[in-house]
Amino acid sequence: MRLKGSVAFVTGGAQGIGKAICTMLAKEGADVIVSDINIEAAEATAKELASYGTRAVAVKTNVADTKEFEASIKDTHSKFGKIDILVNNAGITRDNLIMRMKEEDWDLVIDVDLKSVFNGIRAASPVMMKQRYGRIINIASIVGEMGNAGQANYSAAKGGVIALTKTAARELASRGITVNAIAPGFIDTEMTKRLPDDIKDKLKAQIPMGTLGQPEDVAKAVVYLAADAAYTTGQVININGGMYM
Repeated sequence: MRLKGSVAFVTGGAQGIGKAICTMLAKEGADVIVSDINIEAAEATAKELASYGTRAVAVKTNVADTKEFEASIKDTHSKFGKIDILVNNAGITRDNLIMRMKEEDWDLVIDVDLKSVFNGIRAASPVMMKQRYGRIINIASIVGEMGNAGQANYSAAKGGVIALTKTAARELASRGITVNAIAPGFIDTEMTKRLPDDIKDKLKAQIPMGTLGQPEDVAKAVVYLAADAAYTTGQVININGGMYM
């Protein structure tokens, strides 16, 4: 119960990695706001989290919409009195080669995967500055560090998340706020489960540890940064089985 009494706001928290993060934060005693554009899935996740004895609330948020994100943060602060942890996890993909990529697919991924992180930091940091305490954790990606053919939009967005993390860390450190990023590699989620076996075998062949990661591997790193890493800021923690070093 390292996070007992803490309040955590997690974007894209309804399923996949986001749900694993919400679950592990709740197990550690945090009250969790499950923010997602899919409110039905968010409500189902919040209902599951209640079994751990903490408060869990579902909030519908389009994280790419600045005013909507600000309203969700404001409502959370009003209800809970504080926000200790912000996890910017929400993200999407719209893959294609650069020469075939539609402008709207570039814009959408940049808005949801990068602008949303800016929106979250800008909305939550005033609350945390007044508290003189905060933990901001941004979910980046291995492709933001090494690139990936067919993912120019996603790679650019996640690389931007890493750079934004470092700048925010410098700006907020004096107020007791740490800002870090986690860069997962290939994680075993519903998206990867749908891949053909031969594609999954090719992915595993690139990973020194020979297997895909689990959502819980990412969630454990979130708990570490939220609960234990008081002197760690502006860093990128790689959870990738050694695929990128």
